[in-house]
Amino acid sequence: MKEILSSYASYNYWANEHLLNVVLKLNEAQQEKIIESSFSSVQKTFLHIWDAENIWWQRMKLHEQIIVPSLNANYSMQEIANNILQQDKQWIEWINNASENQLQHVFAYYNLKKEYFKQPIWQAIHHLFNHSTYHRGQIVTMLRQLGITKIPSTDFINWIRKK
Repeated sequence: MKEILSSYASYNYWANEHLLNVVLKLNEAQQEKIIESSFSSVQKTFLHIWDAENIWWQRMKLHEQIIVPSLNANYSMQEIANNILQQDKQWIEWINNASENQLQHVFAYYNLKKEYFKQPIWQAIHHLFNHSTYHRGQIVTMLRQLGITKIPSTDFINWIRKK
């Protein structure tokens, strides 16, 4: 389990970094342009990815009061990118240093709807990386709608091949 999660953590960092490099070259109007999707812009979609990664981190660390980054400030795209990549590095480090028992540990948390759940940490982490992949796919579609044609492939298999 640890080897798989470690690979996914490194892949998640790589994939986020590749797409963020494209997005950071866009002007602010393109980053914030309203586009029909789960979130209304490329910037807001990346902000959601950061929110999710950060919220799961806080849950796993058993914080009693969850702080949602997007509710506390108005971040630039560069700030969002820096925070996502910093959070991704924390996930990589934590997973690489975790024991199998830590990954199997069942933890309890409340979701944002105040619903109570218990599950192994590895399931939450696996969900987190899958969640980011889902939204990166949306970002690719949004970039195409902005007329961007040079978009790197962030498929897991491409990351494996480049390792």
